Amino acid sequence: MSERRRRVTHTQTFTNRLMEQAAKFREAAERLAPGTERELLMKRADQAEQAAQMSDWLTKPNSAPPAQLDGLLKAAKNSLARREGGVGK
Repeated sequence: MSERRRRVTHTQTFTNRLMEQAAKFREAAERLAPGTERELLMKRADQAEQAAQMSDWLTKPNSAPPAQLDGLLKAAKNSLARREGGVGK
């Protein structure tokens, strides 16, 4: 017996859905007193916003990477250059 796969047709872009989710997490966090649960919601909001930025970057040709990712990319390139025998190569 084969199960039918549930299909969902989204009316908004992935980036917009991520930004809405981030806004919901922030609103929920603002209603809480300072503490662990609030910090976790704020972290999830930040992650959703970063994912939206990365999604935009990946879908737009010739665009610059998000600031958070730019530093990571530079560090990875430097690390790779050191492993290959020097930065000057």
